[in-house]
Amino acid sequence: MAVARTRSVALVGVAGRTVEVEADVGNGLAGIHLIGLPDTALSEARDRVRSAVVNSSYPWPDARIIVSLFPASLPKRGSQFDLAIAVAILGAAGVVPAERIAEPFFLGELGLDGRIRPVRGVLPSVLGAAKHGDVTVVVPSANSAEAVLVPDVKVVPVAHLRQLVEWLRKGDDPPEAEVEECPEPSKSTVVPDVDLSDVVGQPTARRALEVCAAGGHNLWMLGPPGTGKTMLAERLPTLLPDLELDHALEVTAIHSVAGVLPPNAPMMSRPPFISPHHTATSAAIIGGGSTIVRPGSVSLAHRGVLFMDEAPEFPRHVLDALRQPLESGRVTVSRSVGSVTFPARFMLILAANPCPCAQAEDQGETCKCSPTIRRRYLGRLSGPLLDRIDMKVTVVRSTRRELLADRQFVEPSKTVAERVLVARERAAKRLAGTPWRSNAEIPSSILHADYRPSADAMRPMTSCLDSGALTARGLDRVVRVAWTLADLAGNDKPGQDETNAALSFWLGVKS
Repeated sequence: MAVARTRSVALVGVAGRTVEVEADVGNGLAGIHLIGLPDTALSEARDRVRSAVVNSSYPWPDARIIVSLFPASLPKRGSQFDLAIAVAILGAAGVVPAERIAEPFFLGELGLDGRIRPVRGVLPSVLGAAKHGDVTVVVPSANSAEAVLVPDVKVVPVAHLRQLVEWLRKGDDPPEAEVEECPEPSKSTVVPDVDLSDVVGQPTARRALEVCAAGGHNLWMLGPPGTGKTMLAERLPTLLPDLELDHALEVTAIHSVAGVLPPNAPMMSRPPFISPHHTATSAAIIGGGSTIVRPGSVSLAHRGVLFMDEAPEFPRHVLDALRQPLESGRVTVSRSVGSVTFPARFMLILAANPCPCAQAEDQGETCKCSPTIRRRYLGRLSGPLLDRIDMKVTVVRSTRRELLADRQFVEPSKTVAERVLVARERAAKRLAGTPWRSNAEIPSSILHADYRPSADAMRPMTSCLDSGALTARGLDRVVRVAWTLADLAGNDKPGQDETNAALSFWLGVKS
């Protein structure tokens, strides 16, 4: 009897941290003891591991077994340590060579019959293991398509504990991961079969959507029901370009931790579109959990779109919780078990009715709401939140004549997406050598130091700043939108036309 060591990975948010699993089989009262801050699911691994080993026709040591998870100060949660614990015990008992299990990483949950079941967060776990260089990672067969997305990592898929033990004992070549060389991108978070040409009668809103897609800006649409606010928001992802490889891995890792990644198409190469219900809680939007902290909607929408329909119906504290991630691009969830930081750089799209009754006075209908009720209703969207919205558009109901006339001007998503891609490429070229890739990401200090428009172009904005119609934060956002308008127009720098148009989008809501 001896001590055997192997490795696994613990997830802290979406970051993987290496955990060394040690098993000591020695004299004493027969039993298995887990140490190293395990949670309830991990404590139950003792029974799962024993049944899996016995039902796989391997002897279970009739001795005292101590399993240590290092670092001991790091809380360990989940069932992904089952496989590493079983392999470490078998190594200490002499069933498998201890030297063969010291370097690989083992991830997977064990069934009582020895089957190795899939677990959440395999992609970020493999990314964490890859920091150690050229490593081998043993994963469940059902997670192999997700694991092979990480380059320069040798992935060994296994379906049963017996299959793994025989490979470790014989030293044969490991089984290959049976996955497609180029996995199809996941479409699960993108609204299918929609096109911008479906929306007619709203030329200003369509233009605002194009500008948002080109610069990564936030948008607030105000108008009565039936004007196309939801239709416009659902078609925004069709205008966005595919995610770059590093962004795609980042987004895929978040969805893997949340457990919403499709197993048959693991790579998410399209920007996600998340639309929570207005009854969602702060934990659902921001992220949380009593024992295991899960990412919320703001993180699931990372590098994509977060659409909040009927925004005034959301609790005010939920809306105000968006202020931090809108500024920093990340969110920190603090619980008694610790703090976890998730990335949360998204485009926020708000849609709201002008009042509770939502009757359009311009169409001859009578609004039953008093000015006080209207102010109280829209007052649920706080000033600090709206100050972080780059563009504000009023969407009105169109007449039949306007609908018919606008049909000749509508463009399909493919045409608009091509212009958006060209504008993004111009911005990326300008921002080359910086950590930012779109105009909306440029911080205020750099914006005014290196990308400040000319004095003539700044004059309308400074006038609004002096009159109080524009805040200092609002000034920054108008400048960013002006840069996006210049990129769409093919100009090297924003002029008065771009700054005036950006101001119009900022001051566009009339309630």
